[in-house]
Amino acid sequence: MIRLLSAILFLCVCSASPAQPRPRVGLVLGGGGAKGAASVGVLKYVEEAGIPIDYIVGTSIGAIIGGLYSVGYRSAQLDSLFRNMDWEELFSGSVSGKQQITDVFESWLNLPDSVDFDSLPIPFRCVATDISTTQEVILSRGNMAKALRASMAIPGAFKPVRWGDMLLVDGGMHNNLPVDVAKEMGADVIIAIDLTQNKHEDRTFSLKETFGIGGILDWLVSRPDWKKYNENVKKADIYINPDLKGYDATSFSPRDIKNMIFIGEEAGKAALDNIVGVNQRIHP
Repeated sequence: MIRLLSAILFLCVCSASPAQPRPRVGLVLGGGGAKGAASVGVLKYVEEAGIPIDYIVGTSIGAIIGGLYSVGYRSAQLDSLFRNMDWEELFSGSVSGKQQITDVFESWLNLPDSVDFDSLPIPFRCVATDISTTQEVILSRGNMAKALRASMAIPGAFKPVRWGDMLLVDGGMHNNLPVDVAKEMGADVIIAIDLTQNKHEDRTFSLKETFGIGGILDWLVSRPDWKKYNENVKKADIYINPDLKGYDATSFSPRDIKNMIFIGEEAGKAALDNIVGVNQRIHP
């Protein structure tokens, strides 16, 4: 009898359908300088919906917010950081590439000098651009504070960051809303917070293809970032684009930060039904 019951139990276990893994969720945070305050407001409602975040990818200010989120910061802590940090003081004189910016990032992150970004509480990717080749660079390991500093290094405003043989600047030059990177990491569902206000049609003309001219001049003419941006917007499952007209990348005054966090909260609230819908797909 015991053998019979064991055989029946074995058959039941073998015939049972294996549990389907839930969809993996990627959070994509676009660049936009001070407008990143709005992303913090949106994140309050992503958290309220109870969605588990499996991957994070960010560009520029999105990389800073995403990097902090990946190590354990949440919207309440980011809200306090944005409201209390003297961003104008931090970035003043930044064309000289003051080491203090990286030092501040290191104090926020509290990580070893080199780390595999997949080993963080939430796996993370940081987008930068190699200014010498104008090619996109996806940072997945190394000094994370330095990686964040590289991703936000707007040419002409911040000193480029030396990374091995590369000279890195702002990732927004090629990929300001890196949905494709989150997909490559394995995300099935993408929540994208886009700070871009002025949209552009793709350009098809390229000096490199036509005249063999490369580098920054070709980038300025062909604007490959516009094409990639438009493609990535379409790939997002939940696309949130707070209305930040009247604000720009340098709107770091306390009043502007407060207003943009509120605008982000309103955008997150408006998207809450869609976010909850995603959560129901994840936890049917």
